[in-house]
Amino acid sequence: MNIQVISRPFVFALASIVVLFVAAYFLPLNKINWGKFQLVNNTITVSGYSKSQEKNEIARYTAGVSAVNDNKDTAVSEVNDKIEKIIADAKNFGIKPDDIKTQNVSIYQMEEQYYEEGISKSRKGQWRVDNSIELVLRDIGGASALTDLLSASEATNFYGPSFSVDDTTQAEAKLIEAAMENAKSKAEIIAKASGRKLGKIISVTEGGVSPVNYMYGAEGMGGGGGAPVESGTSTVSKTVTVTFEIL
Repeated sequence: MNIQVISRPFVFALASIVVLFVAAYFLPLNKINWGKFQLVNNTITVSGYSKSQEKNEIARYTAGVSAVNDNKDTAVSEVNDKIEKIIADAKNFGIKPDDIKTQNVSIYQMEEQYYEEGISKSRKGQWRVDNSIELVLRDIGGASALTDLLSASEATNFYGPSFSVDDTTQAEAKLIEAAMENAKSKAEIIAKASGRKLGKIISVTEGGVSPVNYMYGAEGMGGGGGAPVESGTSTVSKTVTVTFEIL
């Protein structure tokens, strides 16, 4: 009689195969999220950066009016009248209706503190009303004049001009190309230092265009000729993240 002895490793391997077949039969494997596999030792990921100076094309202003009164309707009427006057002056200056936008309107009753028999208490007080608008000036040659106009208006506060590039489309193509070259240069240096060679591009993730604006601000300024305003330029930047194969 021949007796065959089956080793434990063989039994374990056989059992594992049976389990896999059972799992494949009963489980919807195509619906399981296996995650992302990446050969880390064969790839390198770097960031590329580029920037340029672009001439500013537009200027933005924010003008606000506030009023405080015991009567809510009186406060609302006062604010509305002043805002309407500022809007009318802006249109007469040359600001188009599409470039005038309400930013914020708030109406609330303030609390006031008082003491009664040495105890601090609060009660409803006066009404405060706020309204602010944004103006976009597309002919930035008039920035100084519009600044003077808003300074002399009945605006309680105003901020601007905030200069920026209106359209960065033309700059984007060059910025992306330069950022890709920057990423490739970094990757080549790292690969060479590791004794490897740079291969093909595996993936590219593009970052946003980031303009940096300059703002001139004022609050409660009086009128007076020719505010010194320079439009200057904005720094526009682009970032890409690139994964390369290394050989």
